[in-house]
Amino acid sequence: MKYQEEKDGGHLQIVNDTLEIGLDEVGRGCIFGPVFSAIIVISKKNGRKLIELGLDDSKKLSIKAREILIPDIYSLSEDWGIGQSSAREIDKFGIRYATELSMIRAIEKLRDKPLQLMIDGSLPLRLWNGKQTNIIHGESKYPSIAAASVLAKVKRDELMRRIGESCKVYFLHKNNGYGTKEHFAAIKTFGLNNMHRKTFLRKSNIV
Repeated sequence: MKYQEEKDGGHLQIVNDTLEIGLDEVGRGCIFGPVFSAIIVISKKNGRKLIELGLDDSKKLSIKAREILIPDIYSLSEDWGIGQSSAREIDKFGIRYATELSMIRAIEKLRDKPLQLMIDGSLPLRLWNGKQTNIIHGESKYPSIAAASVLAKVKRDELMRRIGESCKVYFLHKNNGYGTKEHFAAIKTFGLNNMHRKTFLRKSNIV
């Protein structure tokens, strides 16, 4: 599967082929919870439809805008998958390898093995033996990567809110597992949960 960019003034770009397959992760920099990855298989035509519906880099979208897009991402995608890697795996293997595990788990959810991946960022997926292209700021260039980032972000945030309902002291409903001042203060007061990434916290002299 060959990919050729269509220049579009710096906005999301569609590839000149039937399908594009984008992969992205979220939660890499958190101190609590798993890292999530999502993969989206989408046609050129439907990628354009998602852009018209408001798809963009997930970081540029509000919580509500991301959530509104999810049904359209499901309905317009040819296929999709979500994978995650736990805080324990992050502590055991390191964040890069754990992130790669979450990506492979997302890929394994697809009905068919993809011929070529487009991966957000500069780091290759070392656990993948197929063709891949790394794209810096891919969320702003390709709808498949943008849709993957939105899907992964929404699903991880949903998990953090569910956990936060029974573990309110860390304010997960507000910080989604990131290391805010409020979150660090709660750790000093109440100690660690088993979903905290201890290797990350050692760098902050918390543990």
